[in-house]
Amino acid sequence: MNVSELFVQCLENEGVEYIFGLPGEENLDLMDALSRSRQITFVTTRHEQGAAFMANVYGRLSTYPGVCLATLGPGATNLITGVADAQLDRAPLVAITGQAGRDRIFKESHQYLDIMSLFAPITKWNARVELPGTVPEIVRKGFRLARMEKPGATHIELPEDVAHAEVMGEPLPVRRTTYPVARPESIARAIDLLQAAKRPLILAGNGVIRRQAAGMLTEFARQLEVPVVTTFMGKGALDYRDPRALAAMGLLAPGAPMGALEEADLVLAVGYDLVEWPPAIWNEDRSRTIVHIDSTAAEIDRSYLPATEVVGEIGESLRALADACHDRAAQWDWVRFRPPQPGEDAGEDTFPIQPTQLMRELHTVLGDDDVVISDVGVHKLWVATRYLAARPNTVVIPNGLASMGIALPGAVAAKLVHPGRKVVAVTGDGGFLMNSQELETAKRMGTAFVTVVLVDNRYGVIQLNQERRFGRSFGVAFENPDFEAYATSFGIPAFTVENAASLRPTLQKALDLDTPSLVAVPVDSSHSPAGLD
Repeated sequence: MNVSELFVQCLENEGVEYIFGLPGEENLDLMDALSRSRQITFVTTRHEQGAAFMANVYGRLSTYPGVCLATLGPGATNLITGVADAQLDRAPLVAITGQAGRDRIFKESHQYLDIMSLFAPITKWNARVELPGTVPEIVRKGFRLARMEKPGATHIELPEDVAHAEVMGEPLPVRRTTYPVARPESIARAIDLLQAAKRPLILAGNGVIRRQAAGMLTEFARQLEVPVVTTFMGKGALDYRDPRALAAMGLLAPGAPMGALEEADLVLAVGYDLVEWPPAIWNEDRSRTIVHIDSTAAEIDRSYLPATEVVGEIGESLRALADACHDRAAQWDWVRFRPPQPGEDAGEDTFPIQPTQLMRELHTVLGDDDVVISDVGVHKLWVATRYLAARPNTVVIPNGLASMGIALPGAVAAKLVHPGRKVVAVTGDGGFLMNSQELETAKRMGTAFVTVVLVDNRYGVIQLNQERRFGRSFGVAFENPDFEAYATSFGIPAFTVENAASLRPTLQKALDLDTPSLVAVPVDSSHSPAGLD
């Protein structure tokens, strides 16, 4: 067999079911080998950035590395934004790129770039397959590192001359990685701090979800009667209906409301990554005692200096803390920081639609297990602060690199991961047109989800920031196509919300279809959450 055939065997051995990407001349042999795979479906996308975003969201929702494939040169560079987004959002992803033959990578050559160097800063690890026999080790390492805490992106480069070289070999066995148990003295110190605190609070981050520790977090919070604030990426770690569930936090602007964190004297930071929400925002004066509970040691930050670090598998650490803590934590008046529940903040229905109306109607038409994927823009802040999550990994919010254009391709991947759930991509008219070509991919793949395009003909976050800082805006306005006609040209049903009363029935009509669809929603761009970043 050749290297490409062995490479595909190794991908199958890792459990890969989908590869998102584009074919190219330098990955012809790999594509040929993939064509004979009975396990892997190759999803041909319309742009490599869309492929990387699909792999990104696939990895985040499935917890197994999503895989994207591109050729050399511009194909590889087009992957970079989606790969970097996965790296900062801790989504497991493996990027595979073709490359020129080794006989021309040492000199100026057609479409040749040093892709290894370009990908090095945005991945946990990358390698070039130089010797045919190293394929099993390189593929195994790429997948293992992508999934290990903290997850992220890895990259494998396969030169075209190596891809068709003859080789003997077989995949390496896949073994589960175990994490250490927290040290007893760390558990004891954390309990002492918890029992001494007057206003303890849990700050739950993305790690709780990716380590599948939401159930244990819920038990811990209920047993000790400690309120929980989640980051935007930690939404759903505690059901919003639980009385201990407080509003999600993550706005970056100085002076943004901190809710219960304003008064907390002890913060149990569980699965919290600094990239989710800088500690300088919520602990600027460094007055709060911090207990770090995670599967890896704390990052260094002057505003994040834990009094103790409980390092081990998150769920097991929480169970050990709960078992050893016989006295309940101090009770304090945190109930007033509960977010408005669906229906409690109905407000006035207006047209164009206000973001709070859309969040309310999404709650009405979607179930607890359905998935909402937010793009980046003003609407992201409304999804993050007002759309309440009942289950882990049901609200996908890009918050590390925070790339525009992720929602539509991400929804394709979400529907492949969860074919039985309803999926809604919430995007602005700016972000939508960055990857709207993937409507064709959605139609071809039969992934039935709804793309909700919020239409205000501007880059809203930038306009609001300009007006706040300078009293005027510049360079943020644009014109849009007829979104109904645009979607219809792809063979996709599309609807435009004409008034406030039609919002809910239009969303429901689109969700009832067994094909991808689009709903254009004119929105009032003058509204933004308090503390807009």
